[in-house]
Amino acid sequence: MVVQGKSQAVGPGGPVDPAGAGQRARQRAGRSPWVLPLGVLVLLAAAVPVVHRYLVAYPDDQWQVDLEVYREAGRSLLLGRPVYDALTEAPQLLPFTYPTFSALLSVPLALVPWTAAGWLWTGVLLALLWAVVGLAFGPLLRRAGRWAPLAQGAVAAACVWISPVGENVRFGQVNLVLVALCLLDVVRGADGVRLGRVRVRWPRGALVGVAVAVKLTPGVFLVHFAITRQWRELRNAVLSAAGVTVATFLVAPEASLEFWTSALLDPDRLGPNAGSSNQSIRGFLLRLYLSQELTSLLWLVAAGAAAVAGFAVARRMHRRGALVGEVAACGVVALLVSPVSWLHHFAWGVVVLGALVGDGRERRRAVAALVGFALLCVAWPWWGANLLAGRDVPVPLARAVQSGDLWWALASLVALVRLVGVPRPARGETVTPGKVSPSVID
Repeated sequence: MVVQGKSQAVGPGGPVDPAGAGQRARQRAGRSPWVLPLGVLVLLAAAVPVVHRYLVAYPDDQWQVDLEVYREAGRSLLLGRPVYDALTEAPQLLPFTYPTFSALLSVPLALVPWTAAGWLWTGVLLALLWAVVGLAFGPLLRRAGRWAPLAQGAVAAACVWISPVGENVRFGQVNLVLVALCLLDVVRGADGVRLGRVRVRWPRGALVGVAVAVKLTPGVFLVHFAITRQWRELRNAVLSAAGVTVATFLVAPEASLEFWTSALLDPDRLGPNAGSSNQSIRGFLLRLYLSQELTSLLWLVAAGAAAVAGFAVARRMHRRGALVGEVAACGVVALLVSPVSWLHHFAWGVVVLGALVGDGRERRRAVAALVGFALLCVAWPWWGANLLAGRDVPVPLARAVQSGDLWWALASLVALVRLVGVPRPARGETVTPGKVSPSVID
């Protein structure tokens, strides 16, 4: 990572203007100082009911249960106890399932009181949502000009109400961290980000590698980099993930060895895979209660087909220069092919919505984004489970509703490939695949 004062991104043909950099600079110069605080206030106001429900009114024995898993892993490292043998307190009794690097990152959570950790992490999640919205909805927000921070707050305020984001707040989950790392890397890796008067840069692909070290599912980006021949990004991601993992092994060798040789290979540690919360292809097949052999065969075939289709969409987004769409497609592939995709994993949906809406000028894309948003506001798995329990509708229909987020993921791939069109070149400019001017992205 490199921190510079004033610098300019360099492309294959020499210096280039980062995507929208000049426009963003002009917007910043014309903004009133109160616009940004007002945008943040809009997000916080919208988040109050969600936060109150899950941090104030929620039962103590269900409070931030996944954050407790992370915190206990950090405590295990501090206390010298086995990381992957420890369980959270009853009635949850949950084990730690992530790579040891995640346990190392959780040590700060173990140094603060439990209640404070929950509230602090919720603040982090809202800040990450703000950042993800700013990146995913960039073309739309730039149309707001000097009011862009207020528009960002309004979009983030809407997104805080979709089911996956609410589930992240409910459990104290880590998914928005992964989404933010991958999105920031792919979208801004060429020119970095400006913090005050300095610009922070990193090797493009390195943040994806960090995300892989935190949790294995972002590994789909490594496959995508290989398919699209982004060899430099692939190298940086692999070196970053390997470097972080090796460094963690030096700090916590016993826990690292146990994860890679034992905990990683135990699917039972992930909980009831056939439950409504598992919205992956495998979760849907498990809920059909077929034989184990047939379920495994169907999953391999279906997951393989989904991977081929999903990576094809991601490759198409890459060739068209639709960077947000590229990240969205890879995120959806992770949701589909992973053995377990819990509801909170669908935080990738925020990126999908941003890719679909683009700059908001095309009516069909805006309509698709609004429909996608509305569908993400519905807790389909719980609705389907209630239909099954009530027996008011045929079982196949209830099962279909129960897997509503899975159908949303599949439909989002279709929407991306059908609606995220070829970027419009500037007058007198010719766009060739794989070489798109940043000014016409999305």
